Amino acid sequence: MPDLTSMQPPPRVGGDADLAELAGLTASEARHFIAAITEIASGSAPDAALPLALLATADILTTGARLGAIQDIVLDERYEPDDGDDTDLAALRAALANVFEGLDEYADLVDPVTSTELTTGSLATDFSVIVGALDHGLKHFARGNQVEALWWWQFSYLSDWGERAAMALRVLHGLLAHVRLDADDDLVAEAEFDALHP
Repeated sequence: MPDLTSMQPPPRVGGDADLAELAGLTASEARHFIAAITEIASGSAPDAALPLALLATADILTTGARLGAIQDIVLDERYEPDDGDDTDLAALRAALANVFEGLDEYADLVDPVTSTELTTGSLATDFSVIVGALDHGLKHFARGNQVEALWWWQFSYLSDWGERAAMALRVLHGLLAHVRLDADDDLVAEAEFDALHP
């Protein structure tokens, strides 16, 4: 096991210009993820739902990893300004559950680091949690509160949506692997026979 006490501190984000650039990049990626999940939830391309969700989730995890790798963002006033009510995500969650019907629920661990206790997870819930957290930060960003937006995105990544996104990515990968690799034994044998006896 690595010695965590000897690890280097996370890199700093220096100055207002760096913070503004990171906030703008994160906001753009958050909007892209929300748009992708909203499109998936619309049910307009059910055959593409799994690969599109996989791509969107991998992308937003890169965004989160960037936030997690830097030094903690600290609010100037040590409190989060109220930028309005959170978006109601019940309709999005229901639409996603419909799109992923039969695939939505999965086995999960409460905390894979400290416990072996099993629970269940849901892709629809995971995506709703991620969208809610990203949208909350976008509200700060839209009002010009860039530091608050970054603080929220970083805090919520480390405390909640990062874990949900990581689990969703693993489940999506598993689903795609089963779809692509699982095959009926009779069909495989028939294909092998045809390949060997043209």
